[in-house]
Amino acid sequence: MSPTPPPHSEQITVAFPKEHVLLVTLNRPKSLNALTPTMTEDLRQILNWFEDETSLWVVIVTGAGRAFCAGADLKAWNADEQSGKPQEADKILANVNGFASISRRESKKPYIAALNGSSFGGGTELLLNCDLVVASKEAVIGLPEVKRGVIAIQGGIPRLARSVGHQLASEMLLLGNPVSAEDARNRFGFVNFVVPPADVLPTALAVATQIISNSPDSVQSTKRALLLSAQHSNNETVAVHARSTETLATYRGENIKEGLKAFNEKRKPMWQNPAKL
Repeated sequence: MSPTPPPHSEQITVAFPKEHVLLVTLNRPKSLNALTPTMTEDLRQILNWFEDETSLWVVIVTGAGRAFCAGADLKAWNADEQSGKPQEADKILANVNGFASISRRESKKPYIAALNGSSFGGGTELLLNCDLVVASKEAVIGLPEVKRGVIAIQGGIPRLARSVGHQLASEMLLLGNPVSAEDARNRFGFVNFVVPPADVLPTALAVATQIISNSPDSVQSTKRALLLSAQHSNNETVAVHARSTETLATYRGENIKEGLKAFNEKRKPMWQNPAKL
């Protein structure tokens, strides 16, 4: 039986394509899935719920129609600017998880971006903070903020710089030109798989299936170490990670016993939901 997500608008759809997997679809195809305040609030509630729902181990984020996400709704943003309601720093910082409640989220669970189509602005900031990215070979990916007089301020700049280095990040951010999905994989390195459009969701689900075949405790502890690695030196990362809640839960939980027992008995392990942290 699938868990019950929080109530949400029709601008977001929620499904459970496989046990332990949540699929979230941005559902404004006519507007290229540009985010509205309603979508932002829907995503905040759904993803906060996902973080606490122990039966869900992985989330896939995709878009409806021909685009993944065009970023912020620039028509609404323009209306705010012209009426004297600019995007102030306090408002940006108050959104602690960033654009779409994802671009600055530090989750213990894996996030997979399934780029059914092109991604721009905040949509690209969103995917840069996902752990794995599957992209349609027809997708283009861009951070065109400088062409609109705005800034990729929701986490895209530091994430991209850390991922690809200063010069390649500058190429995307200062020129504002989009790159192909193939370039995003081969030159920039922030896309994992490039596939035909019809294969995007099946590939993302296959990746999720591989993840959930592993111990959820081990996966969550490993994800924590990946996040810590961006903040600390090697030795500091090991020291902080060894005392993290996720690592303590791994070593004190049942799945470590099951994994080792299954290995010795030459069978597949039967993982349990991780204990609530």
